[in-house]
Amino acid sequence: MYPEDVAYEPVSVKAVLAEMKDTAELLIDLSYSAVLLGSDEIAREVLALEERMDILQLQARMSLLMAARSPEDAEELAPVLGVVGAAEKISNAAGDIAKVVIEDMGLPDAIRSALPEATEILVRVPVAVDSPYHGHSLGDLNLETETGVRVIAIRREQATGKRRWITNPDHESVLRSGDILLLRGPETGLAEVYERASGNPYEPIEPPEAPIDDLERAVDSIVLMKNMSELAVDLAYGAVLFDSEGVAEEVAELEAEVDALKSRFEAWTLRAAARVEDPIALRGLMHLAVSTEVISDAALEISEGVLHGLAAHPVVAAAVKESDEVIVRLTVTPGSDLAGTTIGDQMVQTETGMRIIAVRRGGEGSDWVVQPGPTTELRAGDVIVAKGTRAGTTRLGELAGDQPDAGE
Repeated sequence: MYPEDVAYEPVSVKAVLAEMKDTAELLIDLSYSAVLLGSDEIAREVLALEERMDILQLQARMSLLMAARSPEDAEELAPVLGVVGAAEKISNAAGDIAKVVIEDMGLPDAIRSALPEATEILVRVPVAVDSPYHGHSLGDLNLETETGVRVIAIRREQATGKRRWITNPDHESVLRSGDILLLRGPETGLAEVYERASGNPYEPIEPPEAPIDDLERAVDSIVLMKNMSELAVDLAYGAVLFDSEGVAEEVAELEAEVDALKSRFEAWTLRAAARVEDPIALRGLMHLAVSTEVISDAALEISEGVLHGLAAHPVVAAAVKESDEVIVRLTVTPGSDLAGTTIGDQMVQTETGMRIIAVRRGGEGSDWVVQPGPTTELRAGDVIVAKGTRAGTTRLGELAGDQPDAGE
């Protein structure tokens, strides 16, 4: 099967960049889920999305070249090409991660033991012709409230035979028979939704026994590198949207930490190689580490212009603002529900659908807290950067006592 031909056609650069952002973030999620679940099906979805990203980046590059009519235009648009290139690198890295599964490069069973206990799992499920979900919108079905399961993407075959991806579908998205749903949620809820969508029973993943110590440390390092790389991508887009050098500096710190983790990972993997029957079975882990580092490097490229004092082109900020998952900045006001409490106390993500990805402390110093958790305390004057659904921004603003700043 050969890639489809791509010819120049007038497109909205803003719309293409927004789709590239959403696709890149989905690719990261899916590729690691394919590895942790050992799923060839999810890995093949990654490769299909990677093909879509190839088309998007070509469309973006052609449109930007057509827009550059003077040296001044070239100077303004060069950073936009950098963002396009970084998103493409993320896509390629995700594809390489998926190939670890599809090509059976060698992954120890220990990688599956990295699945966090009692947390959410990602599965792929087709919607059957006789499914009760056919013809109903996600708002009608209310899956997340009823089961804790959310549909993070829908792949739909069009009449032309081409595939259409709907990333981060909303309450108005209608499910149809033949759709492929990517679901995320707790295992108990997934079993119910999977059966109602496909008509087949859900078969849970059984994690293996704990691995040897060095290999367990290596796997833990991979998971931590993955989490840091995902966060770096989120913060990189936030740095561009808010033209924040402080956020961009945090991206650089995360990239450096991923590099350090990769070095420790290599040491633990080499030690483990002497204690496993077949060291070749660890080859896939090495590929994972390399690809994960590429993702963190790409995040740094996205925010590099901000680090060098270059204002982001308005089209990039507009694309981030209009993507399916929005990034907002809010100030915690005195007397608000968030002031003097913790993220966990207010159940921010459950109540609003928004995930707080960074907190800048108010007052002197203005230190950033990245990867805040349930026990992170929020104080009056803190600035929070959060990511999630458009509908959740209003509710989060109410809790913070502030109106969402989406980079206007």
